[in-house]
Amino acid sequence: MSQKEQSFDAVSLRVMWARLISITDEGVSALVRTSFSPIVSESFDLSVIVLDAEGHSMAQGTQSIPSFTGCAPATLQHMLERFPPETLRPGDVVATNDPWMGTGHIFDINVMRPVFRQGRIVAYVISVTHLPDIGGTGYGASSTTQFEEGLLIPATKIVEGGTVNRFIVELIEANTRVPDQVLGDIMANVTCTELSARQLLEFMDEYGIDDLAPLSAAIRTQSEQAVRQGISRMRDGRYTNEFPIEGVDEPAKLACQIDVRGDSIHVDLAGTSPAVRRGMNSPLCFTNAYANFAIKCLAAPQVPNNEGSTQPVTVMAPAGCILNPDRPFPTGAKHTSGYFVMPLIFGALADASPETAQADSGMINVFNCQGVHRDGMPISTMYFASGGFGAMSRHDGLPTMSHPANNTGVSVEMWERMTSLALEKKELVPDSGGPGASRGGLGQATVMKNESGNPFTVHLMGFRTEFAAQGLHGGGAGHLREARINGELVDPKARLKLMPGDVMSRIEAGGGGYGEPFKRPPEQVLADVVNGYVSVEGALWSYGVDVDLEQMTARRR
Repeated sequence: MSQKEQSFDAVSLRVMWARLISITDEGVSALVRTSFSPIVSESFDLSVIVLDAEGHSMAQGTQSIPSFTGCAPATLQHMLERFPPETLRPGDVVATNDPWMGTGHIFDINVMRPVFRQGRIVAYVISVTHLPDIGGTGYGASSTTQFEEGLLIPATKIVEGGTVNRFIVELIEANTRVPDQVLGDIMANVTCTELSARQLLEFMDEYGIDDLAPLSAAIRTQSEQAVRQGISRMRDGRYTNEFPIEGVDEPAKLACQIDVRGDSIHVDLAGTSPAVRRGMNSPLCFTNAYANFAIKCLAAPQVPNNEGSTQPVTVMAPAGCILNPDRPFPTGAKHTSGYFVMPLIFGALADASPETAQADSGMINVFNCQGVHRDGMPISTMYFASGGFGAMSRHDGLPTMSHPANNTGVSVEMWERMTSLALEKKELVPDSGGPGASRGGLGQATVMKNESGNPFTVHLMGFRTEFAAQGLHGGGAGHLREARINGELVDPKARLKLMPGDVMSRIEAGGGGYGEPFKRPPEQVLADVVNGYVSVEGALWSYGVDVDLEQMTARRR
């Protein structure tokens, strides 16, 4: 038996696998504690991934973004094309924010450190975070080419032999609005990879491992088998889906054809609209990551993420479409098209896998703001708010869930202190979840006032303002998203001015329902009304249930 075919007993494999995950979790912890911006420390817009010497991902931090994790193996290969393994030395750290090499837009920095043991590379650690700023117009959807979006950093040794590349540091410092935060976050990534590399070597010493390849192969094989088993439970066949999303001058269309054959799946995104001259395009790396994530959620959601789970899935998208744009199309708000890959696939496979398919989600929403704090400090940061989760066959959708990413929200106190934008209201929106036998998750309403005394530039990146989250198998649609400034509806993808005293209010979209609403038991509808999820009027309109709160009764009309 060759070393790469080495077998592990089930207990040993599980223990070592868990250790690798714990190493990446420690990397996440270090990243959060040493970062300068709340995008990382509060919102967890990050990933930490360990890859073997051949570039296969083995483990990720538990709190990691699916797109970052899904892109990492390809990102590493791009880096190694520029810096072949034999040219790397201990203490080297390579970084890039190239959208087509990294994770789809220039606002994410990808930082890689080779891990050396006894003079040879035994692994790589990659850390990815969303930066608070990278110059240009700023994080948003308004740019018309990639050149407007900011500073693009090709694959570069930001640290060489343990010495920081001062030119790169000065270049970033000269091109960003908040250089202390940007450089602080980048160096937090560098620190994170150093800690993870050190702990990985300690792990290898403890277990007497000279080569991680056999362990990596065993982990990836387990994950691949689990996903293949999940796919094999789906009904074989060809499945299609298409729907419109908000475009520029007219809606764009996303389309897919999915072939389920035995224990493998092929996703073809032919029929999808061409790329647009606004920053809504999703490079193939981002598109591919979310297509694979969607299949994994359907087939084997309980298995930790690594490259093995992607092996049964192939993804194609026509060159030049909005889900596979060419340079120099702008990609800043890639998520406004790329996030929809998940509901596109879920909708296509709703009949193939009805027990695991999910209705559409209201999805995470984000806006970016640039300005000056009341104390005179420059600000460039972003705010996350979430729509409702789509319902499933036996589960109501949870309210305000960060789907399909898994960011967390910034606390009200932190946000106000950091920006001097006051949150006057943050609450759930009754009746915003789509009705169904399983109810869609609620969106939320936020009201924010500019109390900085200075004008702010606000980049909105809203979607689901025209096309609501759809239900499945008879479930109803969730409510739409909207944004207003001083009570007036605004373009959901515009770059706007928020003057001192101006008030911005937003309503986040609700998730779709699952199953016929009239099959929802009246007692569950009563509980929804009591909890404030559904109004008394909504109970009657959507579910045909009369609710009497005084008597605490509910009956089907």
